[in-house]
Parts: sequence; structure tokens; C-alpha cells
Amino acid sequence: MTCSVARQLEWGTVSSSTAASGIDPIAEAAPLSLCARAPHVPADRLVAEMVPPPRFDSVRFATYIPDPNQPSQTEAVRVLDDFATGLGGAHATGSGRRRLFGFGKAPKTPAGPRGVYLDGGYGVGKTHLLASLWHATPAEPELKAFGTFVELTNLVGALGFQKTVQTLSGHRLLCIDEFELDDPGDTVLVSTLLGKLVDAGVALAATSNTLPGKLGEGRFAAADFLREIQGLSAHFRPLRIDGEDYRHRGLPAAPAPYSDEQVTKAAYATSGASLDDFPHLLEHLAQVHPSRYGALTDGLGAVCLTDVQPVPDQSTALRLVVLADRLYDREVPVLASGLPFDQLFSEEMLNGGYRKKYFRAISRLTALARDAKGLVEA
Repeated sequence: MTCSVARQLEWGTVSSSTAASGIDPIAEAAPLSLCARAPHVPADRLVAEMVPPPRFDSVRFATYIPDPNQPSQTEAVRVLDDFATGLGGAHATGSGRRRLFGFGKAPKTPAGPRGVYLDGGYGVGKTHLLASLWHATPAEPELKAFGTFVELTNLVGALGFQKTVQTLSGHRLLCIDEFELDDPGDTVLVSTLLGKLVDAGVALAATSNTLPGKLGEGRFAAADFLREIQGLSAHFRPLRIDGEDYRHRGLPAAPAPYSDEQVTKAAYATSGASLDDFPHLLEHLAQVHPSRYGALTDGLGAVCLTDVQPVPDQSTALRLVVLADRLYDREVPVLASGLPFDQLFSEEMLNGGYRKKYFRAISRLTALARDAKGLVEA
């Protein structure tokens, strides 16, 4: 079977759904296919792209709208604003550190945790606040790094451990979004890496749905790596952010899935749209490292998916979570047929150790589905 109608046209065949939609494949350009993409991301691009993604390029503390019923959100803005101001006097050299809040002479060892850890449920604006911290920190962009946990671990894979330490040690701030420990290897790797960076004077900030001392629970034998997890926890001051998912606060219900014909027609009519069969896209994601999912979505105007079905297993589900994050970061609308996105993951998955990731993916895909409503003709 083929990945999409676009691939069928390349091979000289057209699907029955295309014919049913009344599309003239000669009159309109064929959509792209994510299944046909296998991007290679050079190491220098990985470093250059460690900045807030497009959705968060213009966010600031002033554009964050705290829920008046959640005082922890207002407090988080105040604490992070002070944190950013304090970094103005810091510099990332092991022999010349200054205190995070810029007072007094530089001690040989930083006083207290060298980082702040934003803990809260999905949709409370943690990434908005993390990106705002990056923008507010008074340092040149090349002295600040922003990336997801997956992107950070892939940077180590691309550059090697020592080169990564060397590259990031000159930074004033490292922001890590979606901080999660899914396996023992990541636990040891990140614990060692962050320890080296803190020793070099780099300030840390991270977001997660899990308290730092609870990382890895329900995913692997976290008790066997308690020393590493406690070491990670010691680098951060937890900052709790309460609230409901802002993406659905006061908004109408998510649009119902469309028909295959509607999705196909919209893909042909939308510049830069991709069109793929959902089960085959899931198969293709297994062939592409998750750190490349951002490059997989380069230049897309929309993602159109037919035959959305429940995700068959946990490994596939976690890959889909990463793709959803990258599409959301890049503000790519998603139009789909089949099942609604809140039926992607089984009850067992939604009650397991990765449940917060799955609920975040549902929330973000639902928001992108709303964004796609205008692609379908009334």
C-alpha cells in the first residue's frame, strides 16, 4: 500500500477517494507526503536551532495571561522575571560565577540550585513561560540555548558527550522543554551532562509534568537510578504552576473528523499541505529518529491525515507525541478523517506512566484541528 495520494500520483495511480472527491490531479498540484521524507539534520543545524520554536518566537512575560483563579501562575511570572534579571550579571565560566540574582561577589560555588523547574499539568503555559525566560535573559542569542529534552539528548548523539559539554559550557542559560526520563540511559546521560554544565556556571530552566524527584516513575526501574535522579533534582528549584488547559479554556468543542474526500480535497487546495494515510505515517515515524521530526515538517502549510485509528502500542504512541509537539511548535494545522484525536490512546495508556504526555498530545492536536477548520469548504 502507498503512503498517500501524492505517492500514488508519482506512481501513476490515483486512489478511489481522490476520484470520489472530483479532483483533477492535473489541475491542482499533488500534496506532499511525510512518508516520502527522510530528513538528515547536520550537527551544526542542531546547535543553530536551539532557540524557541516559531509559535514561541514572540512570546514574553507580558503576553502570558495568568488565570485569576490560579495565583501560582502570577507568582511564576514574578519568579522567572527575577531569575532572568539575575542572569544579567552571570557568566558561564567555572572560575567566575556570580550568584543567580546578581548580588555580591562571585563565590567559588553557586549558592543553592542553579536552575528553576516549572512543574504543572499540560496546557498551563509552561513552554510560554520558558520561552519568555529565554527572551528576557540579558544575553546574546548565541549564549542561550532552548530545546526539548529529545533534542538535547540527540545533540549529544550528534556531537559526542565532550563536544556537547564544550559547546554548551559557554552559555549563560540552557532551557529544556518537556523534561522526561523514559529510560535508564537518558537518566545517566542527562544527570552527568547537567552536572558538568552547572559546574561550568550554566543556569538551567526546565518544564515537565513530573516533579524532578519523581522522574522515571512508572517507566523503568527508577529506584535503581535514585542517585542520578536525586542529583538532577538538586540542580533545580521546583516552581509549581496550577491551572486548567488554556488551549480549551472557553473554546468550543473540537471539530469532528472530516471525510476522506474532504481531507483529500483540502490537501490539494492548500499550498504546502501534506497528505498521508495515518497508519502508514505511524509506520514511517519508526524509520525516522524523533529528533528529526522538526525537519520532517519543514515548509508544511498543513498536515492532512486520512483513516486516523487508535495507536497500536506504546512505542508508536510516544513517537506520535513528539510529532504532535513539533507540529504544535511550528503552528501547522492538522486536518483528519477517521477517529477524533481524543480516541488515539487506549485507556491503559492514559492510565500509565506516560499519561501526561498523551493528554498533552491530545490537547495540542485538538488545538491544531481547530486551526484547520478553515481549510475545508463550507
